[in-house]
Amino acid sequence: MPLTAGIVGLPNVGKSTLFNAITKSQVEAANYPFATIKPNIKTVEVPDERVDKLSAMFNPKRTIRTTFEFTDIAGLVKGASKGEGLGNQFLGNIRNVDAIVHVVRCFTNSDIVHVENSIDPIRDIEIVNLELGMADLDTINNRIAKIERKVITSKEKEAIKEFELLKKIKKALEEGKSAGSLQYDDEEKEFLKNYQLLTAKPVIYVANVSEDEIADLNNCINYQAVKKYAEDNNSQVVAITAQMEEEISQMDEDSKQMFLSDLGLQRSGLDEIIMRTYALLNLCTFFTVGTDEVRAWTFTAGMKAPDCAGVIHTDFKKGFIRAEVYSYDDLMKYGSEQALKEAGKLRVEGKDYICRDGDIMFIRFNV
Repeated sequence: MPLTAGIVGLPNVGKSTLFNAITKSQVEAANYPFATIKPNIKTVEVPDERVDKLSAMFNPKRTIRTTFEFTDIAGLVKGASKGEGLGNQFLGNIRNVDAIVHVVRCFTNSDIVHVENSIDPIRDIEIVNLELGMADLDTINNRIAKIERKVITSKEKEAIKEFELLKKIKKALEEGKSAGSLQYDDEEKEFLKNYQLLTAKPVIYVANVSEDEIADLNNCINYQAVKKYAEDNNSQVVAITAQMEEEISQMDEDSKQMFLSDLGLQRSGLDEIIMRTYALLNLCTFFTVGTDEVRAWTFTAGMKAPDCAGVIHTDFKKGFIRAEVYSYDDLMKYGSEQALKEAGKLRVEGKDYICRDGDIMFIRFNV
């Protein structure tokens, strides 16, 4: 199953407009709550200039970028954890994503209603976080009720370990903290996978500011408030103007770059979100190259060579012999594969090799 980032927030903060821009698709972005009911899911390409440079060097028949999924989820309101609005459906959809892109409204526009009738980004963030925390507390309490008797009667070590973990998470949630703010050992992390806790998911905040404010964020009070909140909670923040980004996404590449240059930007806010979300999910990229194809492949940081080979094809993992590896940076430095080999930068790696972002690999296998 591909990794997925879910776009969440209160109604009418710009989630669907952002989703349209990221995926260059058209979903309803109406000016009323719950315009998005069923989650829209789209696969997006990860912008990576390394792919462009490799393609220019090898001139392949086809070039394939790495991808992951974005999900646009219905807006949340107060009481969602108790079923208000589309609460249960909203929370269920978030459980199915791997990371959260939390869109926060920082712009003022009297023509676009706000479900809370005023602009206050920190209040809005806390509404969402409170509902996620309350939903997690219900999950934890239900699990405690199921396991508590077993702990008392059987004294099983595994049950006791889980029970202690549940109490630790419960205490944090009752104090208004997220499950993700705690430290866990390897055994606790295995238990966590079963709970699908909403507040354990990594978060990136997207401050949706006005077009006038995007060029002067230092004086944008609402953005600065979100930035501080993100920093205080070990998260990241990206500022965008969702409506403008949607318009940029419809431009051809030359027009897009000219427009961004006029704004003094190297990349669009959307590209920044995609790249940061990719990193947030702990994802890296390795490449396979040749005259037939230049391709980027996604892997999770820490994976070994046979597992990365399995990303290409399961047979590659089953029959893995070795990987011939060199780095993208070395290839750019020496200018060609031949020069790189002559410099001794081509390595032969075995089954215990931990792959690195930017590796270019040729897999030897036998099935």
